[in-house]
Amino acid sequence: MNGMTTDTIAGDELEVPTPDGRADAVLYRWTDGAPRPGVIFLPDGIGSRPSQRQMARRVAGEGYTVLLPNIYYRVARPPVFTHKPDFGDERTRTRFAELTGSLPPDAMERDGAAYVDFLASRADVSSAPIGITGFCFTGKFALRTAAARPDRIGAAASFHGGGLWTSDDKSPHFVLPRVRARLYFGHARDDRSMSADAIAKFEEALVAWGGRYESETYDALHGWTVPDSAAYDEGEAERAFAKLRALFAAALQ
Repeated sequence: MNGMTTDTIAGDELEVPTPDGRADAVLYRWTDGAPRPGVIFLPDGIGSRPSQRQMARRVAGEGYTVLLPNIYYRVARPPVFTHKPDFGDERTRTRFAELTGSLPPDAMERDGAAYVDFLASRADVSSAPIGITGFCFTGKFALRTAAARPDRIGAAASFHGGGLWTSDDKSPHFVLPRVRARLYFGHARDDRSMSADAIAKFEEALVAWGGRYESETYDALHGWTVPDSAAYDEGEAERAFAKLRALFAAALQ
């Protein structure tokens, strides 16, 4: 969106007040102090770490003030895994359940609204709509935040998001009637957390919702956008970033 480099972006360690406590976070801001649209960058299910900071800073480089929160602030500080995560390992699955269990749907909406309010209160964040993006476990977090704050969220994206459509009464797709943002969903192929059948049902819900959206499946595995993931696919990751760039450029005016 501009020709400037990330050399003029600072990363500030700070805390964001929420109804349930204080979330530690990193804020990527341009050092010239000029107000820019705000973006909430939700880390994937492994939590805030160097790869997520790298990705969030890159988004800031497109001309945004970007908040990267520790989504698990209620139970842990980064790094939230003391070992290299391997979902074939019981220890990883148990820890992941502990972490994600701290974020039921209502907590996602409370936290998302708090992150919106924090950005909106800052002098270096403009009055333009705010964007949000999530990955893996936080794809549904991004959608729920768009539902919780339709007055401020102008664009929400999810990449290899899990559980966006489920058969229970807490499925994220039920929040769509509250959403006014422009939406983007990039799904992974052969994804156990979001099967082809679930994608089809979710897309039916998006059609019924009637808002502006795009939903597509990449020829890549779950986690393909994240540089430290075994599934990382540079070509498809760059295509995903281009989609995010275009979404925010169009909606955060």
